[in-house]
Amino acid sequence: MAAAQVVGSLSSGPAQEAQREPPLEQGRGFRCLSARLCALRPDDSSSSRTEIHLLFDQLISENYSEGSGVAPEDVSTLLVHACRLVPLNQNHLVSKLSQLIHHLLNTLQVIVDEQNLDFLLAYTISAIQQCSSWTHMQILQALAALVYCNGSKCQKYLPDLLGKSGLLMKLSDLAQSDPEVRRAAVHCMANLCLSVPGQPYLEEPYQNICFQAFLTTLQSPKSSDMDDITFCMLLQNALKGIQSLLNGGKMKLTQTDELGALLAVLKKTMFHGLPGLNIEMPTVLYPTPLPQYDGRPPIKPQQTESSTSRPAVNKRKKSKVKVKKIQQGEEEEEESSGEREVAPVTGSGRLNSHKGDTQCPSALGVPSLPLAGSGAAGKDQVSSSFSSSIWKRVSSSESDYSDAEGGMQSQVRSYQAKVRQGALACFLSTIKSIEKKVLYGYWSAFVPDTPELGSPQSVSLMTLTLKDPSPKTRACALQVLSAILEGSKQFLSVAEDTSDHRRAFTPFSVMIASSIKELHRCLLLALVAESSSQTLTQIIKCLANLVSNSPYNRLKLSLLTKVWNQIKPYIRHKDVNVRVSSLTLLGAIVSTHAPLPEVQLLLQQPCSSGLSNSNSATPHVSPPDWWKKAPSGPFLEEAAVSSPKVSSEPCWLIRLCISIVVLPKEDACSGSDAASTGGSTYEPFPLRLEALQVLAHLARGYFSMTQVYLMELGEVICKCLGEADPSVQLHGAKLLEELGTGLIQQYKPDSSIAPDQRVPVTLVVMFWTAMLNGPLPRALQNSEHPTLQASACDALSSILPEAFSNLLGDRQILCITMLLGLNDSKNRLVKAATSRALGVYVLFPCLRQDVIFVADTANAILMSLQDKSLNVRAKAAWSLGNLTDTLIVNMETPDPSFQEEFSGLLLLKMLRSAIEASKDKDKVKSNAVRALGNLLHFLQPSHIEKPRFAEIIEEAIQALISTVLIEAAMKVRWNACYAMGNVFKNSALPLGTALWTSQAYNALTSVVTSCKNFKVRIRSAAALSVPGKREHYGSVDQYAQIWNALVTALQKSEDTTDFLEFKYCASLRTQICQALIHLLSLASASDLSCIKETLELNGDMVQSYILQFLKSGTERDDTGAPHSPQERDQMVKTALEHISSVQALAGDTSKRAIMGFLEDILTVYFDPSGSQVALLGLTNR
Repeated sequence: MAAAQVVGSLSSGPAQEAQREPPLEQGRGFRCLSARLCALRPDDSSSSRTEIHLLFDQLISENYSEGSGVAPEDVSTLLVHACRLVPLNQNHLVSKLSQLIHHLLNTLQVIVDEQNLDFLLAYTISAIQQCSSWTHMQILQALAALVYCNGSKCQKYLPDLLGKSGLLMKLSDLAQSDPEVRRAAVHCMANLCLSVPGQPYLEEPYQNICFQAFLTTLQSPKSSDMDDITFCMLLQNALKGIQSLLNGGKMKLTQTDELGALLAVLKKTMFHGLPGLNIEMPTVLYPTPLPQYDGRPPIKPQQTESSTSRPAVNKRKKSKVKVKKIQQGEEEEEESSGEREVAPVTGSGRLNSHKGDTQCPSALGVPSLPLAGSGAAGKDQVSSSFSSSIWKRVSSSESDYSDAEGGMQSQVRSYQAKVRQGALACFLSTIKSIEKKVLYGYWSAFVPDTPELGSPQSVSLMTLTLKDPSPKTRACALQVLSAILEGSKQFLSVAEDTSDHRRAFTPFSVMIASSIKELHRCLLLALVAESSSQTLTQIIKCLANLVSNSPYNRLKLSLLTKVWNQIKPYIRHKDVNVRVSSLTLLGAIVSTHAPLPEVQLLLQQPCSSGLSNSNSATPHVSPPDWWKKAPSGPFLEEAAVSSPKVSSEPCWLIRLCISIVVLPKEDACSGSDAASTGGSTYEPFPLRLEALQVLAHLARGYFSMTQVYLMELGEVICKCLGEADPSVQLHGAKLLEELGTGLIQQYKPDSSIAPDQRVPVTLVVMFWTAMLNGPLPRALQNSEHPTLQASACDALSSILPEAFSNLLGDRQILCITMLLGLNDSKNRLVKAATSRALGVYVLFPCLRQDVIFVADTANAILMSLQDKSLNVRAKAAWSLGNLTDTLIVNMETPDPSFQEEFSGLLLLKMLRSAIEASKDKDKVKSNAVRALGNLLHFLQPSHIEKPRFAEIIEEAIQALISTVLIEAAMKVRWNACYAMGNVFKNSALPLGTALWTSQAYNALTSVVTSCKNFKVRIRSAAALSVPGKREHYGSVDQYAQIWNALVTALQKSEDTTDFLEFKYCASLRTQICQALIHLLSLASASDLSCIKETLELNGDMVQSYILQFLKSGTERDDTGAPHSPQERDQMVKTALEHISSVQALAGDTSKRAIMGFLEDILTVYFDPSGSQVALLGLTNR
């Protein structure tokens, strides 16, 4: 411990000197001493050595307060000169010089420049090689300070340090006799691995050398000559080194053994020194869905029967968890540190053992709040390399103790806690550096499962959360668990809850369901037992992550109910971070798999249910009716008359959130509240923003409950949009968009909501009138906050079309004028949102026949299609597709005035822009080809006759053909086939005679027979059945090619290697059969011989599928095929009548054969009484 005490004296030196009188001038003392030292010349005399000793002592004891005015280059120059003064044969002076290097670089936060570093490294390496072994500890400390954040500048010394016989490899070896020297060597290696952005990192061979050295250190047991604190610091340094390799070095753990070995040692280290627990781990963990090997030695019965391992029957039992823990030998920890029961831990409740590197970002898409007291711990270690780090200072922890903490035993426990925190920080970095699918192979090693009856609970991250006496360690464990749960929705989706326990084995799905239930149980147990606000916040965030990813639709009821009832009291906790995370959790509950019947019932609970919980672990809960006061507004009374009565019981959560947003706070805030509000009379901003997010989730998932509060929420939105804070305005606009979308969903043609349960259009008009008369237009024009403008545009586009047509004329003009004006915005977010909004408005029935509005919108969209931003172009292309849909709708109306008035020149511009857009990225291309199809369909004979249109038509069709054939995203090809079908609908185009006809048909027949995606095949078959006249199909050879391709496609309709495509097989056959029957109903005499040849070869196959087509009248596909059996058999009858009317060529028997084929189908389909008969023995016919 001598060395450790030396280290302690070094780090505490400045603190002791701080009590002296401050220097008259910043840095004056250092400059005086530096000048005296630099004036000396190398001299081996005794007096010279004494003077150097004295100067070194004075420099070490000088008071270097913050902002001491000492320049980094002055420090480097001083150290270089000092090295020149000290020969390597003077062990005492070398030791004192090493202390000076370590002290100055750490205290003054100096990173040595490359030129001076080169000299100093050479000196320290030579010193280790030549000086006595008792000096190595101090020299290694100096070396660690020199290489800190300088790893990239040490390349030429790496062979000497990390080579096969490198100094650090020797000194960190298990055979090293001095434990302090071994620890210091590992510390040097860890500092070498620390990365700096923008600079080259350690080469891969050296990364692997360091990784193996760190891993070996962690795997090795404590030697008999090493004290507990030194061993803890050794483990901390090794963990920090691995973390640096994973974070900055971007080291990839690709080998299973390598990753398994790391995870095994991390699992062991994360329980290091935990009272009452000593686990033995295998050397390597292997990925498996089965429970991992758990080699805990047998322990006394009273230790295995911890109440934290058992399900609590009721809340009274849960509240006893802490008491029982204390009875199991943790009294000393509780008395000495008070961490579990008394005040929250000082400093950050986050994982701050490596500054910003180990902090887990919020996984819920909500900006995470800085925890109280976090200070500078939020800064990123890499970006602030000059800031102090507890990893850098060997003696960082000594100053953390006070005399009251009770001596060496307390220090040991604190060091052990730091090891556990370091292991968890390293685990967090490991999680971020590997793929989630790899991580989930180790799920059962770190996530608890429900223990079998009579067996102890397996050790997992929840063991730390429930048992660790340090709140900081508990918070770290929760952050790691959150990182594992983040993005686990697909993995957890296999879970299936079942009560059948009589199976010979436990299916994987049941195991995952059991794990999810155990996570819920343990986290709720931790929630009740926790007293630290910071850790409480992490528990609730972890619960929110669990809720967001769990498949409750596949699990038994009551899990969400338990979470819901447990979290309610925390909504009024004294700490604002706990309150915010509580709302986040409620938001996760109402947004997961919405709408869930269980959540619907919870929302309808009586107002006071759960809020008056008397749980002793959740103090500071206000009376349950604190939030019942509702804001009153000018239009609430009118709204009450016409609002539909969906639920007689008001939704307490909506009332709560409204109150948080709009009501002034009634009681004084705690310290963290006050810091967040900045003196505001309202609740803290983060809390209000979270409440608005919960309201938005409710509007999205449970609109039937939210609609009762429509006008009240309208007033909340107006209040939010009228506030000065842009984030509150933004969340208000988001809520408005969700409400508008909910109203639109109610009025969709396929909506299941009964008309009397919908919000009346008159009320919707009143709602939007209030919005447009309020601060919404101001938000749209707020160019200082483009994100708000974009969100307001999205909100404006969510207006119900039926309501828009009933708005006053000046309000309609206001909406249109603002959108057209914002389309000129220089901001890409605003421009994209405006383009999309115009694409919505152009479909409104009251606007789509307005030629001027459609033309203005078209010009605005065409301008956006030229934008540099891909997102703007994608939105503009979508809107162009909508606009061309409007052209088609107008074309199908009896009134031809729209077509006549619409500018031919604008049509030409739209065609050119769509052709160019079809060559863009897939996001743009998919809608560009949709627009091309619609435009070519819309062209009137008067357009087609004009010479300037001929060339552009040819170019547009060639663009569609190339898109049909190109290896693009399937959505693009589907849209291209759809567009080609639209082109074929225009009888004015020269289909059948133009040169592009055969190219178009060849492209579609190629897709229908060979495309991997069956939905694209279906769409191409639908396009082939569009032409209404025989001459549109071109020559006899062209017709024969189409016919043969469709028969081949029918034959191959089950040939796929992709299991997901099988569900479309029936729809594909339906569409191909429809196309074949359509071709038969148009066939000419010259086509019959080709048809006959095909039927002779494949007649039975075609006949069986056509009979299936006739009998499957209940099927519906995306092509609009006839659905009733009568329509389908009428198609066959029509084809038979047509064939019988064809004047066959002399001597040609094809007509008779084809008629016989169709008659056979109808005979099998109908029995003599006209009813359908079963399809029996068809394949033998």
